[in-house]
Amino acid sequence: MTVVRYRVEAVIFDWAGTILDFGSRAPAHAFVELFKRNRVAISTAEARGPMGTNKRDHIAALFALPEIAGRWRAAHEKAPDEGDIDRLYAAFLPLQLDVLAAHSTLIPGTLEVVAALRSRGAKIGSTTGYARPMMAINLREAARQGLTVDAVATADDVPAGRPFPHMCLKNAIDLGVGAVSHCIKVDDTVPGIAEGLNAGMWTVGVAVTGNETGLSPEEWAVLSAAERHEKRSRATARLKGAGAHYVVDGVASLMGCVQDVEARLARGERP
Repeated sequence: MTVVRYRVEAVIFDWAGTILDFGSRAPAHAFVELFKRNRVAISTAEARGPMGTNKRDHIAALFALPEIAGRWRAAHEKAPDEGDIDRLYAAFLPLQLDVLAAHSTLIPGTLEVVAALRSRGAKIGSTTGYARPMMAINLREAARQGLTVDAVATADDVPAGRPFPHMCLKNAIDLGVGAVSHCIKVDDTVPGIAEGLNAGMWTVGVAVTGNETGLSPEEWAVLSAAERHEKRSRATARLKGAGAHYVVDGVASLMGCVQDVEARLARGERP
């Protein structure tokens, strides 16, 4: 494989909150409902905390929070253990599958940006915290709206999910890229940014349409300018703090980052 100098070879997208499901609402709602069915109340903000990791690890991370572990202990008269994690994960799968199709609308700008990237010769990859059966639904719904990607990696396909780099590196192999330094990872979560950085890629955080803001398009639309500024600033700070090279409101603003990455590559910079 010959690397095209100064050219971005591939852009690897996250799914929920990045290219579909504005606000990344499907997984957040599913985790809240999962714990509710097990007599433990968790807030949407708590549910969103570990977002981006594979879903079993997500449940384990929620149990690691002292507040949630305490509520579980009060409801079940014992501390949560590995058996509880396995049981909740098994219950989570059908719960998540039930709501995915209803939360699979493409985020505005996705189709246009993917077309622009392909016109420049870039390949389109993707990684996700969803398991393979969940991704089958997202892929089906995305295709109905005109979106296909060139590669998909889930945590089921690799030794470990985010923040490990394995899914990004599997994309690089499957796409046949010549250099990971010529790839961009786009994600709305802190573990997703870490995934891209650990893979040696440029990273772009998504602040408004993703998990860090966590609002539907309708909820975002009714905010005042001051409220939007506050939420955007907080999400941007979180993603920048995770090491993102760039942060944008949503995928529609990605092409400026691509052009800047190519200019930096031309100057000899690397991620």
